[in-house]
Amino acid sequence: MKLMYEKVLPTENSSWRYWLYELEQIPFNWHYHPEYEIALTLNSHGQRYVGDHIENYADFDLTLFGPHLPHTWCSSQALDGKAQQVYVAQIPVLWLEQLTAMPDLVSLKHLLELSQRGIKFSTTVAKKVTAIFKKMAKASPTQRFISLIEILQLMATDTNTQILSSSGYNVAITSDPSTDKLDKIIRHLHQHYTSNLKAEVLAQLVHMSTNHFHRFIKQRTEQTFTELVNQLRISKACSLLINTTMPVTTISDTCGFNNISNFNRRFLQFKELTPSQFRKLYINR
Repeated sequence: MKLMYEKVLPTENSSWRYWLYELEQIPFNWHYHPEYEIALTLNSHGQRYVGDHIENYADFDLTLFGPHLPHTWCSSQALDGKAQQVYVAQIPVLWLEQLTAMPDLVSLKHLLELSQRGIKFSTTVAKKVTAIFKKMAKASPTQRFISLIEILQLMATDTNTQILSSSGYNVAITSDPSTDKLDKIIRHLHQHYTSNLKAEVLAQLVHMSTNHFHRFIKQRTEQTFTELVNQLRISKACSLLINTTMPVTTISDTCGFNNISNFNRRFLQFKELTPSQFRKLYINR
């Protein structure tokens, strides 16, 4: 099993990442990243792999993984035709560990220590966390932050947890030369997101064929190249909508969209609101 490094990109206007995956089937993707990860898997069953631990999982599977701990799921096809859902919160190490240095949150320290081996939580707590994750979908960054602390507190007080990988398991991450290529791509996107970005140009930048480049981006970010670019541009647009009075048409041009119709369509796709509705929502908070 080849262990792959996954690049985690924070959600717009946030210092951590909130994401919802909806899939027909969860593929085996043995990977790691330097962030803490909370994962809630719904309407799904199969095998979960964490470090040296393998077991079957089912609906309301709630887990917490420490930094660099390899993990993946491999699900069976859903029989009811409904999408399998995975809610994910990925949190930078320094960010979270600085929080637990506060007297108010010191109770979370033990939770983070145990997460180095991976933790599975009770169904009771998983159902409570499900309700919180669903509310996060349309919440502001501040509300999401508060909800994240609430989730961590629920985890810390769960008395029916299971530690996953063995006490002797050693997280040994070898150097991955392709990580430098991914970082180079991400830096280029952030520096040139207002330009007409082409996969062919970035593929040449990191000495790949275009087909290999597309596969590489999908494997390492769990998004297509187009999705990655649009997510970055929408993130920049959200910041401008909240923090400036620039007209929507100007923001569209500033963030690299070729016309206002395309900008509105992509914004609605990512945020389930038009740019004007998004701005009004935050102004009225």
